[in-house]
Amino acid sequence: MAKTTLENLRLGIFVIIGTILLLLATYLIGNRQNMFGKTFDITATFKNASGLQNGNNVRFSGINVGTVNKIEMVNDTTIRVHMIIEEKMQEHIRKDAIATIGSDGLVGSMLINIVPGKGEATLIVPGDELQSYSKVATQDMMNTLNTTNENAALLTADLLKITQSVIKGKGTLGRLLNDTTIANDFQETIANLKYASNRANATMAQLNKMVNNIDFEESAAGVLLSDTISGGRMKNIVQNLETSSLKIEKTIQDLNTIIRGIKDGDGAINYLSKDSVLVNQLDRTMQSIEQGTERFNENMEALKHNFLTRGYFRKLEKQEKKEEKNKSRE
Repeated sequence: MAKTTLENLRLGIFVIIGTILLLLATYLIGNRQNMFGKTFDITATFKNASGLQNGNNVRFSGINVGTVNKIEMVNDTTIRVHMIIEEKMQEHIRKDAIATIGSDGLVGSMLINIVPGKGEATLIVPGDELQSYSKVATQDMMNTLNTTNENAALLTADLLKITQSVIKGKGTLGRLLNDTTIANDFQETIANLKYASNRANATMAQLNKMVNNIDFEESAAGVLLSDTISGGRMKNIVQNLETSSLKIEKTIQDLNTIIRGIKDGDGAINYLSKDSVLVNQLDRTMQSIEQGTERFNENMEALKHNFLTRGYFRKLEKQEKKEEKNKSRE
């Protein structure tokens, strides 16, 4: 009888202790899940949940402020996470806060970190949706690193082939590096280009100096270069000289014809042609005319080579060639 009473007493104590432990565990778990405190709901959307589960912690500035209540798949690229946050944190979290998915340590469970914003936004209200930032998953990082390593290996192999070809003297670069003749020629070419560049710079400097020394108001060159009226007059003078040259040449031809007629003919003209005094006078006259014609031709040739008038003569030559072509076609 006494033994049965002792056993019942032990059983009662065990039941009481078990009940207390159960209540304590329930309280701790409920407190952890914010089941007994005042809370409010907020949401955030992510492209990848990254192993997040219901009941995972929600932290704000490193402090646990709530838990994950529900994970909802909106579509294949959008996941909405519902969070239960302690009501007292409502006066600290603002609408510009950013939610990210992280881990509790290196190998801990996943959680949501709420990072405070930098602005002065208003405080959140129940039902608000926070901005989110999806971090790159570890597997994606490994895939990227793997691809990068493969590309680096291919690049290294290609560089090795190129280096070997250059060492063996293959290709243009290999010949330039190994053939001393080509290298010397290339060096001479560079030197010649440098010399030509220096000469061109010197020539341009001289031309600039000549142009700067021209007095565009007083000198003849300045007048010819800047005054269109003087240029027109110069053109008319050259045209008149050309016309006069043609007339003088025609006159000489006529005089030659007359002289030949005098030598072959009879009468007074023949008599006059046999007069030695008159013949000498005519001879001196012709010599003077020929000398004047030669000097005139020399002056015309000098004008043709003058830098101020040679453009006009070249234009006349082109016109004469064009007229000859038209006549030949006709």
